[in-house]
Amino acid sequence: MDATALPAKPIHVQQIDALLPQTQCTKCGFNGCLPYAQAISEGMAFNRCPPGGDATLEQLAQLLNQPVVPLDKSRGEAKAVVAFIREEECIGCTKCIQACPVDAIVGAAQLMHTVITNDCTGCELCIAPCPVDCIDLLAVSADYSAPSADQLRARYQQRQQRLQNFTAASKAPVVSAAATATVAASVANMLACDQDTLAEAHTAYAKAEKIYRDAEHAAKQACKRGRSMTEYQPKLTRLASQAADAKRRWEDLKSGQSLQVNH
Repeated sequence: MDATALPAKPIHVQQIDALLPQTQCTKCGFNGCLPYAQAISEGMAFNRCPPGGDATLEQLAQLLNQPVVPLDKSRGEAKAVVAFIREEECIGCTKCIQACPVDAIVGAAQLMHTVITNDCTGCELCIAPCPVDCIDLLAVSADYSAPSADQLRARYQQRQQRLQNFTAASKAPVVSAAATATVAASVANMLACDQDTLAEAHTAYAKAEKIYRDAEHAAKQACKRGRSMTEYQPKLTRLASQAADAKRRWEDLKSGQSLQVNH
């Protein structure tokens, strides 16, 4: 039977989507896992998902009642990798944040960005937009805990909803008290920070603070060996500023007073 043939019985798109890895990497040629699931339900070949690998391929074949076919290697290969930003080279352009489909990168304009490793899917979408090529793909460590497909799907949907809310609020005409209330309600929705986003901001703050403290400790140790603190001060000032910015973002999110949307 042709691998692209329609299944003998109707298959719901959600059933197919449930088997996809939800990396939202677009390697299948579609803008996310759900559009690809829709295409599969309409007869598209189901062997175009490198992140899913053979396991997903076999599950899809069983669901669709079709024979297992080889993975389409032209789409890439499955890699157990995560993105890593060389923070000392990061210029804070936010392009990687805008590209990440599951909000696994946090940071602020003109300040250090950080990848939350346990949220990264290794989709590689942040690599190309980086103007200074400071992002590497690293093999996952032994203690790496990959997020589940359900978690990734939820994070992707939450991101899409935030962007839609932001766009709607920015375009809403403010011509009356009722219109003002509508915009205010939309902004309020954006400011309703979910626990995952708050946790990410706290992780970014904790990491930035640790980097600063470690650098400060190293500088003090070097001074004991005869080096001058003056040569370390510019870097310490920069790291302190980044830590303060990360802390401020976390506190703003926690209080519900502001929500930074990179769009």
